[in-house]
Amino acid sequence: MPDFLVIGGGITGLAAAYELFREGQDFILIEENDYFGGKVKTNLRDGFVIEGGPDCFLSEKPQVFQIARELKFEDKIIGTNDEFKGTYILSGGRLHELPEGLMMMVPTKIIPFALSPLISWPGKIRMGMDLFIPRKKDDEDESLYSFVTRRLGREALEKIAEPLIGGIHAGTPEEMSVKASFPRFVEMERKYGSLIRGMLAAKKAFSNRPKTKSNITYFMSFQKGMGELAENIVKNLPDYKLFTGKKAVKVTYQKGKYRTYLTDGEIIESKHVILAVPAYNAAELLEEVNKDLAELLAQTGFASSATITLAYRKEDWPFKVNTFGFVVPRIEKRHLMALTYSSVKWSYRVPDQSFLLVRAFLGGANNQEDVFLPEQDMVNLVLAEIKDILGVKAKPLFYEIFRWPRGMAQYKVGHLERLDKIEKLVFEMPGLALAGSSYRGIGVPDCIKSGREAVRNLLNK
Repeated sequence: MPDFLVIGGGITGLAAAYELFREGQDFILIEENDYFGGKVKTNLRDGFVIEGGPDCFLSEKPQVFQIARELKFEDKIIGTNDEFKGTYILSGGRLHELPEGLMMMVPTKIIPFALSPLISWPGKIRMGMDLFIPRKKDDEDESLYSFVTRRLGREALEKIAEPLIGGIHAGTPEEMSVKASFPRFVEMERKYGSLIRGMLAAKKAFSNRPKTKSNITYFMSFQKGMGELAENIVKNLPDYKLFTGKKAVKVTYQKGKYRTYLTDGEIIESKHVILAVPAYNAAELLEEVNKDLAELLAQTGFASSATITLAYRKEDWPFKVNTFGFVVPRIEKRHLMALTYSSVKWSYRVPDQSFLLVRAFLGGANNQEDVFLPEQDMVNLVLAEIKDILGVKAKPLFYEIFRWPRGMAQYKVGHLERLDKIEKLVFEMPGLALAGSSYRGIGVPDCIKSGREAVRNLLNK
C-alpha cells in the first residue's frame, strides 16, 4: 500500500509526483490516458512542432523555471521572436494592430494609442478616464464585464478585453469573476487607484529586472514545445511508480485509509490521495467520501475548446507574415476565437523557413458546439474563415485537431467564496488534497504550484 496516490497525470499530477519523489515519499500516480501531460501535449511531425494545448507560460511566474532548473533542462526554454510581436484584433471585418504599449488591455503609451483606429475617440477618452475614476470601495467580487466597463468603458471591453483577456479562460465577461480570474487587476486598482498607473508600474518593474543571458520574454516555451516540460518531469521519475490507462471511478475512506476503485476492477489502498483532476471528476470520485464537498466541486463550470493546426508552404500564403496572429471579439459573430502564426511566434516550429505553421482556436463559452463538429466540417469552417478574413485560398499541407471537451474551468463570480468552503472541507479530511486548474489559476505555472503545494500541505498536516 503506497502512502500517497496521485490521481491524474497532467502537469499538476506530475508536479505533485515530482515533489513526493524529492521528499522521499512512497507514491504511485495513475493516469486514464495513454500519455502523461494532460492538455500540455505536443506532437512532433516531420520537423513540425504542433501544440495541442497551451503553447507557452508566463515568464513572470517562476514555477516552470524553477522545476526546469532543478531537473537541469532550463537550457531548453525559449522566448518569443519579439521582432514580430505585433498582435491584431478583428474589428468591423478588418484587422487592426494593437497599439504599441497596450499591455493586456491597458494603454501605457499615449501617442500609439491615440493614433490607433481600433478604438473611437470617445472610447479612447473613456479609457483615459481610468486615471480619475475612484477605486472600488468594497471588497465584493464582480464580473470582468462590470470591472472593465467601470474602469475603461464598454468599447474597451468589447474590442480589447473580451477577446484578449476573456479568451484566456474561453469564458464570457458577464460571468467571469475578476477576483478569481484576474486578481492582478483588482490589486492594481486597490494599490494604484488606476489600471493605467498600475500597468505603468508593472512595466517599469519588468524592465528593471536583473538582466540574464537568456532571452526572457513575456511568454516563454520550449524548443520542442510545451510537451517537453511533461516529458522531462516523467523522465526524472521512477517509471515503476507511473501508470497510464488507469481510470479511477470511486474513492472511499474508512479507518484512516483511502480505497480507490479503478475501471479494471483494481482497488488501490493509500493513506493519502491527491486528486489532480478537473473539479467535476473530483466531485464524482468523492461522492461517498464527503457529499457536501462533492456538491460544491460539481458547481464549477467548464467550457469546451478546440485547436486546429495547419501547415502551409510560405509560397502559398498571399502575404508575408510578420505578426503573432489575431484575436476575434464575439461582437464580430465569427467562429474563430483567435489565430496564431506559430512558426512566427516561436523558433523551432517548422523544418525550415519555407513553411508556415498556423493554429486556429474554436469553441469557448460562446461557441461550444463548434468543438464537436465532424472533422471535415471543422476544417472547412476554419478554412472558410481564414479565406474570408485573410484572403488565403491555399489548402494546407496537413492539419491536426485537438478537442478539449469541458477542458477549461470557468471562474465565475463567487468562485473564491465557494473555494473557501471547499478548502475548509478538504482541510477537515485527513490525507486528502485537491490540485489543478479548477481552483486558483489555469496557467501551467499555476498548475505546477498547485501540485507541489498539495504535497507540502499534506506533509505539514
